[in-house]
Amino acid sequence: MTDLTLAALKTAPLEQVRQYLLRLLAIHAYKEGDFILSSGQPSTYYINGKLVTLRAEGALAIGRLLLAELSAGIEAVAGLTLGADPIVSAVSTVSAYEEKPVAALIIRKEAKGHGTKAYIEGPELAPGTKVVVLEDVVTTGKSAMLAVEKLRDAGYQVDTVIALVDRQQGGREFYQSQGLGFQALFTIPDIQGVYRQS
Repeated sequence: MTDLTLAALKTAPLEQVRQYLLRLLAIHAYKEGDFILSSGQPSTYYINGKLVTLRAEGALAIGRLLLAELSAGIEAVAGLTLGADPIVSAVSTVSAYEEKPVAALIIRKEAKGHGTKAYIEGPELAPGTKVVVLEDVVTTGKSAMLAVEKLRDAGYQVDTVIALVDRQQGGREFYQSQGLGFQALFTIPDIQGVYRQS
């Protein structure tokens, strides 16, 4: 696969953009070694999604791919700070360029200690607004579930979680047990395959 320029990334077919993003994740975000995950589980590999989501080209690719995954009627994307912050912003920005505006909401882990003491940052939307929760890497699924709960408490309708990467360690099954749909752009074997070829 040849690398895409930023100009080409704006209009390239989505499958080409998907392969480009997969390569970015494998080269920049994936590491092997001994790690402890946020879930407390030990792991022989680690994915730091922010090494890709905070790159201009990574954000553009993510924005295009995830916007294309949203079903009709979705008015906002949201995620738990900090991993989802650049992802929801990328989708919202690309949605404006494509004239299909989608709002971005960021969910705090704890309520703000001053002002409105809000958990949710972003525009105020009508009760019942359909929101999709975005995540960079899903392991057990508990992090994104916190965002789902806060959004539902605020009166929004949340039925789906979409991740960049599924570590395939129970997250999908957990979301299904909670009545949520789950999609991921990539699985760990996808990324490991490219990493080991590089």
